Amino acid sequence: QLRLVESGGGLVRPGDSLRLSCVASARDFSDSAAGWFRQAPGKDREFVAASGFTGGNPVYADSVKGRFTISRDNAKNTQYLQMNELKFEDTAIYYCARNKYGDAIPAILSDPGSYEDWGQGTQVTVSS
Repeated sequence: QLRLVESGGGLVRPGDSLRLSCVASARDFSDSAAGWFRQAPGKDREFVAASGFTGGNPVYADSVKGRFTISRDNAKNTQYLQMNELKFEDTAIYYCARNKYGDAIPAILSDPGSYEDWGQGTQVTVSS
């Protein structure tokens, strides 16, 4: 089973930026679509962003569109999430996940059921 390890979370103020990283333990990651999800206290896990194995045609949740950017470096088996203009409502645990497909339509990329491997998560807290 592929292992995913997230890092880069922290405590920031509204308007600040953070970059999350997700390192995969195997090269299988470079052949798979991958995404980011988040879960706030008392809420269900929600989709944030995803892209196919090439990193092209990324998909974003409306709540983060224009502020977050997903990218990947397949040579390093690593996925990133650049988060700008952070808001209070972005506070959550952020999870990296590997999709069962190499690429897919947005409806599948945003469906947590299409992901086979998950990281343990990294906490992002936006507070003044």
